[in-house]
Amino acid sequence: MIQIKELTKNLSGGGHRVDILNGINLEVSKGQFLAITGPSGSGKTTLLSLIAGLDSPTSGSIIIDEQDITKLNEDELAHLRNARFGFVFQNFHLIPTLTAYENVQLATELNGSNNSGERSQNILGQVGLKNRLHHYPSQLSGGEQQRLSIARAFVNEPDIVLADEPTGNLDSKNTEKIMELICQLHQSRQATIVMVTHEPKVAKLSERILIFNDGRIIEDSVPAESSI
Repeated sequence: MIQIKELTKNLSGGGHRVDILNGINLEVSKGQFLAITGPSGSGKTTLLSLIAGLDSPTSGSIIIDEQDITKLNEDELAHLRNARFGFVFQNFHLIPTLTAYENVQLATELNGSNNSGERSQNILGQVGLKNRLHHYPSQLSGGEQQRLSIARAFVNEPDIVLADEPTGNLDSKNTEKIMELICQLHQSRQATIVMVTHEPKVAKLSERILIFNDGRIIEDSVPAESSI
């Protein structure tokens, strides 16, 4: 599903060049749960942004189902993200003036989905927020807000979910709950998941782990079974 070929990302400033990604080659098969880990500044989040079409590479290609997204314009990229991607962020990025239900329903309406109300209620029930539909984000705990952001990411049944440190702001108890939820949704919805995390125990819940360092993949492995 996702093919990345000789991908580089460089930034220049003050007469110096900073190499963020250095010739990344990677294939992610349909339905795979991939975790990317490594030290801060190793290029993990940059790769996620490039796959989403939110940033442009210096060179190389990103091919999703035989379509090179690096050749698309901004409108085409926006349509691709809306039609095929779901996003889970470390800081939730919920709309504070909308209720839990409205945050999810807005995602379905922007996607043009049918039965937006029913779909929104179903996914909110699935993530354990059935009784919190009319609460605003400020009235939810951190774990509940992240469950809400996961519901928003999965409600349109995207082909690809990109998760950037989904447990980064959570305690160990909520981390366990969120990862159980992500794994359950991965199994039931069969979405391809690419997750960035700095937590080794979280990474081990995936099907495949990449370790980044200095903009390169230094290890590509299948984790042993693990629990948080």
